[in-house]
Amino acid sequence: MALLAQLTWDLNPEIFSIGNFALRWYGVCFAAGFLIGFSIMKWIFQEEGKPEKDLDALCVALVVGTIIGARLGHCLLYEPGYYLDHPLEILKVWKGGLASHGGSLGVIIALWVYSKKRPEQPYLWLVDRVAVPTALAAALIRLGNFFNSEIVGTPSDAPWAIIFPRAIVDNPMLARHPAQLYECLGYLLTFGLMLLLYRPRKATTPYGLLTGWFLICVFSTRIVVEFFKVRQAAFAEEWPISWGQILSVPFVLAGVYLVWRARKNGSPQVTAG
Repeated sequence: MALLAQLTWDLNPEIFSIGNFALRWYGVCFAAGFLIGFSIMKWIFQEEGKPEKDLDALCVALVVGTIIGARLGHCLLYEPGYYLDHPLEILKVWKGGLASHGGSLGVIIALWVYSKKRPEQPYLWLVDRVAVPTALAAALIRLGNFFNSEIVGTPSDAPWAIIFPRAIVDNPMLARHPAQLYECLGYLLTFGLMLLLYRPRKATTPYGLLTGWFLICVFSTRIVVEFFKVRQAAFAEEWPISWGQILSVPFVLAGVYLVWRARKNGSPQVTAG
């Protein structure tokens, strides 16, 4: 058991570099999430007779919403003092710093803008469908965090604990919970649930059902895993619960409401054509 606890993860986050360009594992995982997600959304559009030409605009909206929302979320929710004093640093996305709560809000806003121009794709219908591949994309992003040796867990003597020599923490040679993999597993299970809920119903899936369960599962996972994770917000280090847990609660409550509402309203009327 003790030997297992000494597993060391010291992978170079760069796959290769040419001059100033470096291809990183995180970038590959991030891109893979969108590419696979695009394929899943194409399948959904085909199944429900939606125009596939809209997928390019949808993909752009999701990428822009995710990156802008996640970046602003990190800067304003986790390090507001620094970034308000150095606002130009917000633009330097390549330096790292993305927050899932901000990314979620960015996607929610981007999908609202997209759907306003397409009344045949109602907002909740659209968010429900996007929730299916988003759960998988979130899992791949956490896998990318693992490759980067970031968002590591607290010290642990568990048999599966891992040493992250490249992690930017006090005493990186301590074995720690692989918190990134915990979240990755939780999001993979969420993706499986999304498929189980969608495939039998498809177009007759009650509006908000998928989004509701997505919010419940993803942010409940976040709340649980935060107990095993190094605190990310310095101003909340002494709090009994983390800032990430506090930010997750409204999302879970919104999910509970959406599931209740979906079950109350039942399946939507679907017209042929």
